[in-house]
Formats: sequence, structure tokens, C-alpha cells
Amino acid sequence: MSPFQASIQYLKDLIAFPSVSSSSNRGVSDWVSEKLESLGFQIELTRYIDRAGIEKTNVLAKRNPAKTSLGDHSVSELEAGPKNGLAYFCHTDVVPTRGWNGPGGDPFFPQVIDQRLYGRGSCDMKGSLAAMIASVEALETMEQRQPVWIVCTADEEIGFMGAKHLIGHSAGYQEIVAKQPLGLIGEPTNLNVVHAHKGIIGLRITSLGKAAHSSTSLGVNANRKMVPLLQRLLEINERIDSRSEYHDKRFDPPTLSWNFGFSDECTAVNITPDRSTAWLSFRPMPNIDGGDLLQEVYGVAESLGLEVECCTSGSPMWIDPETPSIRELATLSESHPRTVCYGTDGGELSDLKDRVVFGPGDIAQAHTTDEWIALEELDLGTKKFSQILRHWCC
Repeated sequence: MSPFQASIQYLKDLIAFPSVSSSSNRGVSDWVSEKLESLGFQIELTRYIDRAGIEKTNVLAKRNPAKTSLGDHSVSELEAGPKNGLAYFCHTDVVPTRGWNGPGGDPFFPQVIDQRLYGRGSCDMKGSLAAMIASVEALETMEQRQPVWIVCTADEEIGFMGAKHLIGHSAGYQEIVAKQPLGLIGEPTNLNVVHAHKGIIGLRITSLGKAAHSSTSLGVNANRKMVPLLQRLLEINERIDSRSEYHDKRFDPPTLSWNFGFSDECTAVNITPDRSTAWLSFRPMPNIDGGDLLQEVYGVAESLGLEVECCTSGSPMWIDPETPSIRELATLSESHPRTVCYGTDGGELSDLKDRVVFGPGDIAQAHTTDEWIALEELDLGTKKFSQILRHWCC
């Protein structure tokens, strides 16, 4: 079976696990662990219980070069120039499947139609993982001169919680930090080199009142306190759009992408709403974190007696595009370093000096109701990953 054929089969296997972030990813993590162990990887699993009481699993797999005699040294002891190996990062959770209208009607039963492979996670980002597994399978350990790590995190889609847990609890990750390999975050970039991206902050703000029949004066309308907050959120939005200190033209759009809304979930017009919830999200940039705006929101909420919860957070990422590893990968992939406005686990991996986001698939297909990856892209991704492995590890 060719690496491309293997990547198709592995992607089908991975899609079959319904690893939506609201459920456990243990099944897909066990599959990855068993497969990589069969390819000579040592496995470290770190598990945790999320806020909903569900078990989640991070997989960290490492394969060292084979030890063969070479004079007074083993191959695994030799240095191969300045390269320190490759650490590939991905996530095994996927977004919900509500409204799925892809071929076959089942998001976890992959379908190949018109040179596209459909299924939840096909693009974001099990296709990338399948391509990497197929690529490393084709690489003999005897050819390696540096280690290869494959790291699969949980809960990337809901606040990068798996990566955060990994950083604090994995001995294997600390070994990666000590070694300082190239960190390759395999998110879909159409195989373009991404050296920087925005982060994300998400808040949930709650106003509590008292329900009653609206014909009486016994109720307390929770929306009354919410209105001044919404007005301030709108004013901040307009300030961001109009003031250059909140703009970074290296990104498109160049703003913090301030976004907000609210709901009181009122089911009838004759009920005084007792609860109103607003949400806010924005995307910090490497040199514009929006911290002053965040503190302003907290201050307004406190003055109104509102409850504030930070429900998601992720850091931006910035690596100088002139960094040698970025330039080498750009040359190898025949692309130019660029920025994107979505976030990845790469923002949390700040202990790694050399990081880059690079993988098969188009971000436009991620999170869609008929998610797919082009087989041509999967094939090219498998070939590019093979080149990268040989360049940084052989």
C-alpha cells in the first residue's frame, strides 16, 4: 500500500471515531497510540477530566533513531547538523455535527465522492494526522538521525485545554522543550507556511433577575442591567474599528474582530425574564492584546452587578518569518510565509522557539456541514510531510 493509499485508509479509520469535544476522545487516542506503537514509537498518555466530568486523553509519541554501529558511536548518538528533529502537533477532537448534510447523512461514516473525502474532521484535522502517520510509516528508523514526535491533544476546539494540560503534566513535552525541534502544527493551511496567527478570548456575562407574571410588579427584568453593558460593547466595537492603535495590517482583517450578542431565553411575552446572558469574543494579536478593553468590560460588568466568566482563551503566535526554519520550510513547500486570523495549539506552545502552522486542507472547509478534504490535497500533504521528515530528521 502506497503512503497515499495508507493516508486515505487511516483518515477513514480516524473519522469513524465520533470525538466531538463534548465527548471523550479516548477511542481515537487509543487507536493512534496502538498504531504508532506498532511503528516503533514510545507512548506517553496524559489524561484529565474536563469541566463536564468527561475523560480526555493527550497522546505523546516519540520514535528515536535506530541504534546501529558506526565506528565508536551509534547513529542515535550522532548530531546531524543543526537540526533537532521534528515534533508534529495535532488535535483529535472535532466540532459538533448539528445540521450535517454531507453525503450519506452520517458525519462519522466517511464517503469518497468526486475526489473528495467527506466526514467530520476530514479537514480539521484528522486528514493531517493521517498524512503524517502514513509519512512516518514510510520512513525507516535506520534512516533517522534525529527523533520524531507526534503529539495529539484533546479539546483544541474548546479553548486549547488539552495543550494546556499537556504543558503542565507531560514529561515528554518537557523533553521536547529541552531538545527544541521544529514544532509543526499540522492545521489546514493548503500547505502554505503560516508563521503567525491571532489568539482568542471569550467571555460569558450573566445578569440575574426574578421571574414573575409580566402584569405584576413582582418580577425583576434581568435585561435592564444588560442593556448598558451591550451599549458599552457596541461603543468599544466602534472604537476598535476607527482607531489605528487597535489595527495590525499584517493580518486580514487587521482588527481584534470584536464580536458579541445576548439572549434572555424568554419563552413568552407575559413572563418577566429572570436571566439574561451576553457573550463576547475577540482575537488578540501578537502586539495588540486588547487587555485595556478587557479590563473595561470587567469594570462595567462589576459596576452593574453582573457575573463574568472567561469561557475560552488562546494565545496568539508570532515567529519571525526570517527565522531559518521558516525560510527552509517555505523553500521546501514552495510557498511564502503568511499570517492567519484563526487560532491553534501553536499559541500555547510558546516554549518552542521554532513553530510553524502547516498542513493539508483548506480552512474554508473546516467546521462546515459537509466537511471534506480533496484527495489531491491529502496526497500532496503526505508527500510534503515525507519531505519535511527527511529534511529535519534524516
